[in-house]
Amino acid sequence: MIFSNLGLYFAVARLFVGVLAESDSTTFSKNLSSCPGYSLHSLQESKIGLIAQLSLSGPPCNAFGTDFENLTIQVTYETDSRLRVRIADSENNQFTIPESIIARPPPPTTSFTQSSDLVFNYESSPFSFWITRRSNPDAIPLFDTRLSSLPETPLPPVITDDTSTALDGFPLVFEDQYLQLTSSLPLNTNIYGLGEVIASSGFRRNVASNGGSIQTLWARDIADPVDQNMYGNHPIYLEHRFNETTNEAQSHGVFLFSSSGADILLLTPPGALQSLIQYRMLGGVLDFYFFSGPSPHAVIEQYGALVGLPSWIPSWAFGFHLCRWGYISLNETMQQVQAMRAAKIPLEVMWNDIDLYHAFRDFTSDPVSFPGDEMRNFIQELASNNQHYIPILDAAIPHPTNATDVYDPYIRGHEMGTFIKNPDGSEYIGKVWPGYTVFPDWFASSTQGWWTESLKNWSDGGVEYSGIWLDMNEISSFCQGSCGTGADLSNTSVPFLLPGDPGDPVIDYPECYNALVFGPSGNVTINGMLTCTNNSTPSTLAKRGVGAGAEKGVNLNTPPYAIHNGAGDLSINTLATNATHAGGFVELDVHNMWGMMEEKATHLALQQLQPGKRPVIIARSTFPSSGKWSGHWLGDNFSKWEYLYYNIQGILQFQIFQIPFVGADTCGFNGNTDEELCNRWMQLSAFVPFYRNHNERGALSQEPYRWNSVANASRTAIATRYTLLPYWTTLFANASLRGTPPVRALWYEFPTEPELFAVDKQFLVGGDILVTPVLTPNVSTVEGHFPGRGQVTWRDFYTHEAVNASNGTATLSAPLGHINVHIRGGSALLLHAMPGYTTTETRTGPFSLVVSLESTEHAFGTAYIDDGITNPPSESRDITFSATTNQLHISSDGNFTVEQMLQQVTILGVNKTPVKVSVSGKNIENWQFMSGLQKLVISNVSIDLNSAQTVSW
Repeated sequence: MIFSNLGLYFAVARLFVGVLAESDSTTFSKNLSSCPGYSLHSLQESKIGLIAQLSLSGPPCNAFGTDFENLTIQVTYETDSRLRVRIADSENNQFTIPESIIARPPPPTTSFTQSSDLVFNYESSPFSFWITRRSNPDAIPLFDTRLSSLPETPLPPVITDDTSTALDGFPLVFEDQYLQLTSSLPLNTNIYGLGEVIASSGFRRNVASNGGSIQTLWARDIADPVDQNMYGNHPIYLEHRFNETTNEAQSHGVFLFSSSGADILLLTPPGALQSLIQYRMLGGVLDFYFFSGPSPHAVIEQYGALVGLPSWIPSWAFGFHLCRWGYISLNETMQQVQAMRAAKIPLEVMWNDIDLYHAFRDFTSDPVSFPGDEMRNFIQELASNNQHYIPILDAAIPHPTNATDVYDPYIRGHEMGTFIKNPDGSEYIGKVWPGYTVFPDWFASSTQGWWTESLKNWSDGGVEYSGIWLDMNEISSFCQGSCGTGADLSNTSVPFLLPGDPGDPVIDYPECYNALVFGPSGNVTINGMLTCTNNSTPSTLAKRGVGAGAEKGVNLNTPPYAIHNGAGDLSINTLATNATHAGGFVELDVHNMWGMMEEKATHLALQQLQPGKRPVIIARSTFPSSGKWSGHWLGDNFSKWEYLYYNIQGILQFQIFQIPFVGADTCGFNGNTDEELCNRWMQLSAFVPFYRNHNERGALSQEPYRWNSVANASRTAIATRYTLLPYWTTLFANASLRGTPPVRALWYEFPTEPELFAVDKQFLVGGDILVTPVLTPNVSTVEGHFPGRGQVTWRDFYTHEAVNASNGTATLSAPLGHINVHIRGGSALLLHAMPGYTTTETRTGPFSLVVSLESTEHAFGTAYIDDGITNPPSESRDITFSATTNQLHISSDGNFTVEQMLQQVTILGVNKTPVKVSVSGKNIENWQFMSGLQKLVISNVSIDLNSAQTVSW
């Protein structure tokens, strides 16, 4: 969590307290026009690729650092669909991510140089390279650094109000503090990914409008900004190209494996015939991976095969979660559980924010407000009702205030040497919620054991968590530099007011709600009058080897090239860039990985402390491979209608990033929600992977039982979600096994329909469920795209009526409390027939099956079933449903025994009244046919899903 007045605090305070390295005084030209580039020589080919040397082609330009005279390029055809191009300094002084931090697949033993669809091409002098498809060698290259493929320079600022976007040349630049590489792109091409970001352009990135956009990579604690860097860093993009002449489409991916701070520019110079992408890195090496796709699903799967597939998610994690900053006691927390049950709104997981802690200290519970024994009893009562509990765990560890202050996690960590240091070897001391703090060093060999021990002691003390919530792990610090070095450690105050305190009331409401007129209730109507008085769409809110640690002449604190960090200096609201980790690594090189490394350590700890169970971790700062260890929530968003919309692009982004278990703070975190916004948001979030309602201290309470209309909408939406649990768990099994994205943009399934390429106000769950939410206030209809251009039948999930969308769009009725959901023709969905209060109760009930025949009378679907808990799954069953004319075949394979029977089968798209209906050759009488809906319902059957079955009609 973070607040808007924190940025003001840093702008005013600008504290440089503690141990800082001296700044380097070297003067650099900051001009690339004289940079000579490199020439290739000493090439050696092998069965897996090539290796060659690159030498500076002229006098060094030293634009933003000192040029390396000699580089090594290594090209490896790792699989038929993955190509690696790595350019590094020949002395290996620059930072590279250790294998121990992120494991990569071993080098290939089979040659793919002739079978890969990706082909590496190069020119020797000046050195440049381009990547083409073997299957389509004459097409525009997928990646092309040749000067002849790029616009002529110099160019004035492409983004007119940003002088850094002036382009004075496109040579390969490789300096100790600055790396630059540029590739041409097709004009205004379709780019997705590169994050984490809330992009004003939407899920499809802005390549051309007003010159383009910049994605900055530097982890930052900030309430969800628009078009700025934020919590996580993911330098991967997916590009989709469509040939209107041939009506063919292909996707590919490009990933830069680097933890360096960076700007990635997507630009289109005025009048240019092409767009471009330019990488500007503060260090490290250029380590590119190219993925051939050719479908978007395949690109995402290929990326997952490299960085690691998502962790297995237990079935209970798909339930509804409730939290807020402001449940100040165990009694208040318990009251929420009781109120939810009294309102008959399913609650699966109860959470606590930092109110839980004693003096805001990690691994504690307040002895008065949250006493350990009472916490244990509460959590065990939750467990007896098939419910769960997740507490927060912040990144900073409190430093004791004096010699009599006994805080065991610090004492043990200090003894074991687990904390980040200053350059002089003293502990780096920042400031967060508990006052002065230290920070775990994940590079230290003792830190994993210390972290596991601390988590165990916390659970043993009464906080018997089912999962862990990792917050503030960008990493966040409220002062600049090691401000606790030599300070009065007894001062535990934070340098700003907390929301809800006198002087900082929470007064913001959604854009059209006027609290001055209608009061603080947030109700959708007052005395019969609508409280939303503005029906317009809301406007956008204002808006290294060891690496640098061992290199001489490197300015650790203020690199010569200033990336577009939204906070300004790189050390603001985080650790100083010269903070030192075990092994000599400095924060400048490894900053962006801290959150991922904490997630990995927490996952490994939970595997040890809860053996055989699937860890549930929700984290804020992420990095490539984070999905292997945790899920993600989209951070400290706002109770604004536009953030309801931004919710969707965030979820789609993280499918690309292989962190599919993701969701936003439902109803909004910052500011006050209102009844209408919360109603719509509770509906939308029921169709995203991670479903949690959470808001800030001092704001209007927004639990779903607070308004009758929200309660009704929530009961309906959660019941639908729990009905779909077999579908969700199947999608996430496919993600963990193959990396297939569970949530998809519409164009993923319809890649040759360009009208869908920018659609991000709808989304698909899997390939078969189309969700069309209301994203604006005071409306009762919504426009929706229905892909397939009339060749695909879309049926209402609730009524089973087919949509009339011959032109590809339709206006849908959407009264408050209703979210439009449609089933794709040709699908078969295994469902839970009787959704219960919890996922466990739901799973004990019978199944139903909905088969939505396409006009050709075919349908297909699969279901994956296991116990929903075991990690990794030891027993599972795969069930396939295949429908052809008048017959449904069910096949079953696996070693898990499905105890629940298939109780009801609904066939949609049946053209005429059946004469008879049979199951595995036995005629049955319990069926009903509704000709107007072309709907056959077969009821009260007991079909065993452990063996092959046939349903005929």
